[in-house]
Amino acid sequence: IPTLGWVRLKEKGYIPTTKDGFTVRSGTVSKKAGRYYVSVLIDIPDKINIKNNDSGIGIDLGLKEFAICSDHTIYQNVNKTNNIKKLEKKIKREQRKMSRKIVSIKKGESTQKNFVKQKLKVQKLYQRLANIRTDYLNKTINSIVKTKPSFIVIEDLNVRGMMKNRYLSKAIAQQKFFEFRTKLISKCKEYNIELRVVDRWYPSSKLCHNCGHIKKDLKLSDRTYICSKCGYTEDRDINASLNLRDAETYTIIQ
Repeated sequence: IPTLGWVRLKEKGYIPTTKDGFTVRSGTVSKKAGRYYVSVLIDIPDKINIKNNDSGIGIDLGLKEFAICSDHTIYQNVNKTNNIKKLEKKIKREQRKMSRKIVSIKKGESTQKNFVKQKLKVQKLYQRLANIRTDYLNKTINSIVKTKPSFIVIEDLNVRGMMKNRYLSKAIAQQKFFEFRTKLISKCKEYNIELRVVDRWYPSSKLCHNCGHIKKDLKLSDRTYICSKCGYTEDRDINASLNLRDAETYTIIQ
């Protein structure tokens, strides 16, 4: 680093070098929750075109399960795991400790130092929670892309409108739908996969995948789709992902 000189890294071999065929352009050092990170901008060589399958995948995002694919692959909601729940309880306890220290923050220097230490402790817990969610997001996208589909279809979710529901806003924010879409675009570009986005008004959940009948009286509590016209029975989310995969009207963003 020009202003600091040589700096030791905790991880070895993470930053690509000229020996691997990469060209390092610049680097940025940042600090989060008491830890320092370096992000490096590099030029990568052109990759060989990857041969993808002829079939595509439709992805229906939700709250009960994070992602339901048309090939019947289900990615669970990581926020319902025991690790996340225990970590959230620990954050609540540590935040209560920090709030009690704020009351006596003007009494002396020692109290100020204790508040700073407690604040750093809370920041580290939040950072750990964010890292777990981001890691699960990356692994989910990588698992979907590694199947090498010719195209992937997702729905244009109105996240801002969904956040207005005060009972579900926290659960929706934890799912990171926008970050999922952003990273999926990047991965599809890397693997030469066509990414299609279906309009938010497309009735993917109410549409029967077998006969095309729209069930207008479908409720959110109905987890199994039963067509009143042809008797087709399927899981609600699987039916939606199949309809997204076979949608004829879409926008290609990658």
